[in-house]
Amino acid sequence: MSKRLLSALEYPGADKVDLSDEKTFRAVILWLETNKIKGASQHVLGGLKNQNSNDWNKYFDQYKDSMGCPVLGSSLEELHWLLGQAVQMHTSKNKNLYLKHAVDNIKSSSVPSVVAENPLDKLDFRSKEFTDRINQLAKALKIVPYPDPLVTLRAVRKVVCSRLTPECVEDPSKVIMEGTPFPYQDTNLGFEINDPILSQAAKILRMLYIHDLRDLQTKANELIVKVQGVTANPKTDTKLGKVGR
Repeated sequence: MSKRLLSALEYPGADKVDLSDEKTFRAVILWLETNKIKGASQHVLGGLKNQNSNDWNKYFDQYKDSMGCPVLGSSLEELHWLLGQAVQMHTSKNKNLYLKHAVDNIKSSSVPSVVAENPLDKLDFRSKEFTDRINQLAKALKIVPYPDPLVTLRAVRKVVCSRLTPECVEDPSKVIMEGTPFPYQDTNLGFEINDPILSQAAKILRMLYIHDLRDLQTKANELIVKVQGVTANPKTDTKLGKVGR
């Protein structure tokens, strides 16, 4: 794998390099830093260039620390990590070139044409016709259209699923709330907002949040009741009882 990375970085003789040889290993490290990574200080680089020095490993340790190399099991693994860093840097510098080749390869590849059976897959969700039809549907349901038609469509879906199901149409009293509307305008937020419009918006958001919490609590209680119905056993097995110690 390391040889393949060296070949990608255009290291001379990458396919024949012997990385187990200490002298070759040091030469590869120096070549990587000098030609690709270029992140060492002058002091550390000078130590790496002196490949026959007994202190070379000391400078190599400093170099790894400066690069953020993790503690690995062997020097070959450390080299592989540095090769990965070099490839990443090289790719980032030539990003536009690689993207161009990627796009050309995608265009030239023979991709089978897939015919969608779902008619919704053929819709243009950003077209004027789609937007007009969604706004008309929202108007019929008394929903204020949003600039983004997809947001309006989600609001339409919510109304349809909660108010226009067969059960709701058969018995509208299940979803039509009765009573006096809650005067949220007169509620206290608990903090001051100088802008009256923002204050009203904050009150509405707070009411929606409380509504969601109550809905979550109701569902949690229903779940607890169902679990208790499965686990609770009203019968008592008297055979398991003990008298005395």
